[in-house]
Amino acid sequence: MEPTFQEASQAAAGAIATPRALDPGAMPVRLTPTQLKVMRGVRCGQLIKQIAFELGIAEATVKAHMTALMRKLKVRNRTQVAIAAQALSLAAF
Repeated sequence: MEPTFQEASQAAAGAIATPRALDPGAMPVRLTPTQLKVMRGVRCGQLIKQIAFELGIAEATVKAHMTALMRKLKVRNRTQVAIAAQALSLAAF
């Protein structure tokens, strides 16, 4: 029997590399206040354009912060940044 879409997506989610922020043995990651705000926007599912408008900065600046976030968290894409944000409970920021 073939797996359902939900089962397949859960299996794919489990295959995602664990972000550094989720590794309990990893060194703490230092983020700037703006990086935290960008991370919160990503967690909420906002587009780069929406985050830029909300923060009053250029889209290129948001992209630069995303690149720095991915480098610091040792992740490859914005989905993994969102997973790390969820794990860090950044909803309070």
